[in-house]
Amino acid sequence: MSRPLAVICLAAGLGKRTKVSMPKVLLPLCGRTLAASALAAVVPLQPERTIVVLHHQKDVVQASLQTAVGSTLRELRFVDQGAPKGTGHAVQVAMAALGTFVGDVLVIYGDCPLITTDTLRELRALRTGGVPCAVLTAYPEDTTGLGRILRDDDGRFVGIREERDCSDDERAIDEINAGFYCFDSESLRAALRGLQPNNNQGEYYLTDAVAHFARQGSEVPTLEAADPTEIQGVNSLVDLANARVVMQERILLQHLQNGVLIADPGSTWIDQGVQIGADSRILPCTVIGTGCVIGRNCEVGPFAHLRGGTVLEDGAEIGNFVEAKKTVMGAGAKAKHLTYLGDATIGSRSNIGAGTITANYDGAHKHPTTIGDGCFVGSGTVLVAPTTMANGSMTGAGAIVKRGSALGENEVWVGVPARRLKLREPAPKRGGHA
Repeated sequence: MSRPLAVICLAAGLGKRTKVSMPKVLLPLCGRTLAASALAAVVPLQPERTIVVLHHQKDVVQASLQTAVGSTLRELRFVDQGAPKGTGHAVQVAMAALGTFVGDVLVIYGDCPLITTDTLRELRALRTGGVPCAVLTAYPEDTTGLGRILRDDDGRFVGIREERDCSDDERAIDEINAGFYCFDSESLRAALRGLQPNNNQGEYYLTDAVAHFARQGSEVPTLEAADPTEIQGVNSLVDLANARVVMQERILLQHLQNGVLIADPGSTWIDQGVQIGADSRILPCTVIGTGCVIGRNCEVGPFAHLRGGTVLEDGAEIGNFVEAKKTVMGAGAKAKHLTYLGDATIGSRSNIGAGTITANYDGAHKHPTTIGDGCFVGSGTVLVAPTTMANGSMTGAGAIVKRGSALGENEVWVGVPARRLKLREPAPKRGGHA
């Protein structure tokens, strides 16, 4: 049986360089916050406990993360670091919250959203037997501001030096400390007790705990990140923009590999947490938000916007300049032009004409629109919610259907305000002979 796993996520930073009022770890990245993206990488590892260390705007961060990932992690707890005194101090606070936990302890960061599950799994695999700690390293193009990995003449790890404390020769080292570690819990507790603020910042460095193991003669294995972008931290909005490019490329690549036809990846934005079935086509300039589910053989775009909670069943189509929010499109249903669908349920094979609006908001509350199977909504129709269209019903072009209306099966409604005109005539049979 594998050892129990605990995760410590450090998310107490102020983030002054972003120059925005929200906490840095809650900056948005392809449909998730930075911290939620980082924590999503540990979910498949199934940690027994996850501790998030907070301080700056802690109540806001805690509420956000509890909503975003609370249901996906077995035990999620939040602790306040208090006045920050360095990474070592943050981990001391987290370990106190873990109590008597015995097992592996993985340390990640709430402002490093690009780390992957595979890399964390590999890092953990290095910490076996009597190894007290495994360290993630990288060779980025720019090493500015990053701690350097120190090795002896035989290439063995001997320590980490923060750049501000480096000599000129040490600054020339191109292997950097990525900041991610997997510790043996008991070894970590012992090392943390010996930390001292013997540096230019007067802080307790977690890196000193790692160096402690090397000084004792313990093996400290290292793992080089295969892709240096994984360890990229976000300290400014420029960093955030760069991270979005990397994350978006990953998302699009995954969908392409799963059989989704994306006509122009360069103009397509798809958030994290979107499901798309094989053989569906995503046309240029389309935006698909987190929480959307698209079936097989669907078509979306160009210039379409699907917001959270939207579901397209197999063969459904959303076309030019159509926005859908919390809307279910039944199998084979179509909304091809210039339409807003909010809080709507649309049955199979229904056709939504150009310029249709489901007026779902009355200024205080959102209301649903329900459209049955095989319905036809004429161009320019406004359906003031709540409204119901039964199977096979139809509106004429420009109809304004008042709040609370209920169109019966196969009924045709027209006018302003719309009223029942007649029953819909059955569609002529195709094929056969005159």
